[in-house]
Amino acid sequence: MVLRILPVLLLTLILSDVYLYFKFMYGRRHPLWAYFLFFLPNALLLIAALILTWTENHTPENMTQMVIFFSLYMLIALPKMLFLIVDLIGKGICLFFPRAKKACTMVSSAASLFLFCIMGAGLSFGPTLLQVRHTNFSSADLPPAFDGYRIVQFSDLHLTSFRNRPEMVEKVVERIMEQCPDMIVFTGDLVSTEANELDGFDGILSRLHAPDGVYSILGNHDYLTYAHYLSTEEQAAQREELKERQRDMNWDLLLNEHRIIRQGRDSIALVGVENDGKPPFPERGDLKKALAGIPGYGQGNDSTHMFKVLLSHDPTHWRRKVLPQTDIQLTLSGHTHGMQFMLFGWSPSKFFYPEWKYMYREGERGLYVSLGIGGALIPFRFGAWPEINVITLHNK
Repeated sequence: MVLRILPVLLLTLILSDVYLYFKFMYGRRHPLWAYFLFFLPNALLLIAALILTWTENHTPENMTQMVIFFSLYMLIALPKMLFLIVDLIGKGICLFFPRAKKACTMVSSAASLFLFCIMGAGLSFGPTLLQVRHTNFSSADLPPAFDGYRIVQFSDLHLTSFRNRPEMVEKVVERIMEQCPDMIVFTGDLVSTEANELDGFDGILSRLHAPDGVYSILGNHDYLTYAHYLSTEEQAAQREELKERQRDMNWDLLLNEHRIIRQGRDSIALVGVENDGKPPFPERGDLKKALAGIPGYGQGNDSTHMFKVLLSHDPTHWRRKVLPQTDIQLTLSGHTHGMQFMLFGWSPSKFFYPEWKYMYREGERGLYVSLGIGGALIPFRFGAWPEINVITLHNK
């Protein structure tokens, strides 16, 4: 990852300091130590970026180093870069309004300070600001016995995010149980790189229970392919360990399969597929296999088919395959995290995912995307706070 973005890191670290030097220090007399302190933070970050490029292997120790580096980069380099951008815009404005020069510098400074505060908040209390988000989904296909049925979804735990904050996982479990769910579903990415991230959390997560069970699927990180230091055989062994440990927690792991959920004489189907994403993410979902055996499936008249809820980690699966190939009424996904940053409803996620948060509809069919709870790399969240999602089903 560091290698892929190294040019951007170097450019921002060098450009921002050069610009600030010529704006505030060039042509003025300062003691030598002032120049040293001025360039020191970005110089250290630049050296760290080069070292991480050569040593990156995604071991737990290396991931800790990367977390520290990116946290400091966000706190120090990004506000400087924003100052540069806003100040350059201000210079353009000053060509037409020369008297606005001082005001433009003040605006640049305020923008930089604002971003610094956002980064600080996102790194400190943001990852633990747990929200409970409620939504409703109505369908004429839902049997009357399931009207008011409550599904609690949580996603993208990335347990390594809470290695130093185990109380957050306790809070997640408590909040889920407070919702009195009929069913609990986890939509993938339990860990980030290794199965042993579950150590110490098995007992906490096994407290989850609901009348109709706790169900889970695998996300792209759960295949452990990010652990480049492990051989293919070791990755496969850890994948199997991760699957077994979920089952040991009394979670029903769905691997391209389904379960029939019954309420009296009525029933619905819960379908779970393996991760199905665009490259470079794994594409292992098999809808045909997962749906096989559901009453009415493949028998011609879609309108009479059983109401189905699909668990699929990657929301791009919905438009690529779910909509054109099936009659599934509701799909629950995660994966995007809202890129862990949202401001006034906007997130850079929108440049990468057509559907990246909350509910989307196509006719009578819906996709719900959870912003998740943990962080894949950096324990940072601002605006896209960690969340639990309560989806209440209604009969139209």
